[in-house]
Amino acid sequence: MTHSIQSQPTLTNLAEATNVSPLNKSGSSKKNVFNSKRKSRAKGKRNTTDLYQVITDQVIAALESGVKPWVCPWETSNGGSGLPVNFDTRKAYSGINVLLLWCAASASGFASSSWLTFKQALALGGCVRKGEKGTQIIFYKMLEKENQQGEKENIPMLKSFTVFNVEQIDGLNIESVQVSEVEAVNGFEALEHVEQFLINTGANITEKGESAFFRPSTDEIVLPSRERFTNAADFYATGLHELTHWSGAKPRLDRLMKHKFGSEGYAFEELIAELGCSFLMASLVVTGEVQHESYIASWLKKLHNDKRYIFKAASAASKAHHYLIELTESRSIN
Repeated sequence: MTHSIQSQPTLTNLAEATNVSPLNKSGSSKKNVFNSKRKSRAKGKRNTTDLYQVITDQVIAALESGVKPWVCPWETSNGGSGLPVNFDTRKAYSGINVLLLWCAASASGFASSSWLTFKQALALGGCVRKGEKGTQIIFYKMLEKENQQGEKENIPMLKSFTVFNVEQIDGLNIESVQVSEVEAVNGFEALEHVEQFLINTGANITEKGESAFFRPSTDEIVLPSRERFTNAADFYATGLHELTHWSGAKPRLDRLMKHKFGSEGYAFEELIAELGCSFLMASLVVTGEVQHESYIASWLKKLHNDKRYIFKAASAASKAHHYLIELTESRSIN
């Protein structure tokens, strides 16, 4: 597991959202004056675009081209978080939406992490520039239906909406984004806010040996001693990856952790840890690339066969991210 990163500063409130590049909408139905029955049936039909498949295809395309959609594409300034946020509400997007917005920003070269809907931009006195293409992100709407037994059930329905990066909008009162030069780190330079974050989790972290792992039987995280790392960022990225594993143990989020090395279940847990680590790095403003190349072939295989695979992994990673942030914040207050 190799990581290379840099540094930055704070945490934000978290909400739902997502994107990579615009989702294509299905074509509109054509009129047929010779078949009124078909016309009446089509009238009540809605857009049948399979958002799960569209987004999964985007993730597959990114991975196959050598781009990881879960790597934060920008450096932040003025102490901002690396998570994409809604410019109006200041709430951070979460889950699959983080991947989608990071990917869209990378593809378009946006330096800003802030996004708005078309209506929000207008309400703030802004105007989306003519010709700019928005990025579709998703949310789940719960619908109440009766099952065959007459019992009411809440069924999640996937919906999409479009957002624009603030760099696509004129007339907003925003400061220009300045990307600072980042100097190479020689030796280990501790990041105090990350050190405190690790302490506040309450996790039993031991530095010894040459391997990094979470051991469920002793509920312990083992990391190589920090002197073995070429820079602090590599050490913290490794620790945050293992902390995501730690969050899934039975006393905490209770994810299934008993998978044999090399199995599909093991690779899925590694994807959760990689995504969770990326989200935590963005929140703590430790930026760079999280590398785990050996699992990409397995992930691609599952993505081709299961259109909900990346959604499930991003959801589990987001839960781990929220859990660890809330855990450390509550302990820092106490």
